[in-house]
Amino acid sequence: MERIILIETSTALCSAALAEDGAITAYRESSAPKAHASLTAVFINEILDEIGISLSDCDAVCVSMGPGSYTGLRVGVSTAKGLCFGSGKPLIAVGTLDTLVAQASDIIPSTCNVIPSTCNVIPSEAEGTPYRFIIPMIDARRMEVYAAVFSPDGQQLTETAPAIIDENSFAEYLEQGPCLFIGDGAGKCADVIRHPDAHFIQCQPKASSMLLPALKAYKEKRFEDVAYFEPFYLKEFVATVSKKKLF
Repeated sequence: MERIILIETSTALCSAALAEDGAITAYRESSAPKAHASLTAVFINEILDEIGISLSDCDAVCVSMGPGSYTGLRVGVSTAKGLCFGSGKPLIAVGTLDTLVAQASDIIPSTCNVIPSTCNVIPSEAEGTPYRFIIPMIDARRMEVYAAVFSPDGQQLTETAPAIIDENSFAEYLEQGPCLFIGDGAGKCADVIRHPDAHFIQCQPKASSMLLPALKAYKEKRFEDVAYFEPFYLKEFVATVSKKKLF
């Protein structure tokens, strides 16, 4: 039985889960603002206590590698690396966009039928329509997103890159068939991309949806170097200087 701790802190939603033998057996989440640093370790302890095991009983720790919030990613990766350093367990990293693609499969197993209330579906005529492409996207402020194009079976077709959204965004894919835009950047795209084959689900990546990509990485032994691993920020963090006079 594989036991993997899953940590997702790349957006405003902070979540953690425990995967056992290919299923999620415990889960915690919170959308409280700026609470990632105070909640991530607490969630992990609660999950382990709920199942009645310790960190030594787990086989690996998996964390979201980005792209996403600079602070959120730092919190998640620091927590995961601390767990791995202390226990000697291997570290697995899963891309945020890969998690959203897996989440699309959780929400819509084969067609767009039943949507959990935790996700906000932008009205469309997608029900019963197979998607030609899945386009996960993370909000990058204003009209910019971090996005990539995936096939429905989870194969990444384009590099993860920043994109400024306008009415012609992803037109070459929309002309080939229905596209599902999913993530916390999908909602603002729905106001701009008006193509009839564009369908949108506004939601945030969850630790529970890291299950399949984490298991795949574990079985393939794709482990990260705990000492040198860094999140995938996509853009360098730029600190701002306050304009207020301190003295």
